[in-house]
Amino acid sequence: MGVAYAMGQGGAAAPGGAAGGLASFIPLILMFVIFYFLLIRPQQKRTKEHRDMVSGLKKGDRIITSGGIYGQITAVDSDALTVEISDKVRIKLSRGNVASLVAGSSQNQQTKKVSES
Repeated sequence: MGVAYAMGQGGAAAPGGAAGGLASFIPLILMFVIFYFLLIRPQQKRTKEHRDMVSGLKKGDRIITSGGIYGQITAVDSDALTVEISDKVRIKLSRGNVASLVAGSSQNQQTKKVSES
């Protein structure tokens, strides 16, 4: 009788039904939205800006490498750059190792050329 009695109880339906299941996922969804706007989206924006900067490098630009070396681009290949870091000292590095452009490097050179003419 004990087993039959235990199996015989139907149990009541959970209050809320499907709405209760959806309510438990709302905090998870909100957490994903917050992570997207605070972490994922800004990182994608920085990656796109860096990719655009690296693709626009040209001879004469002053750069900073990811290792912290300052230099001036003397030659540009499809996947590598030749950078002069001192008088007659040149290194070859991958385009991806360029951290940033030195502010105003190519614009100052262009304005000097125009003003000298």
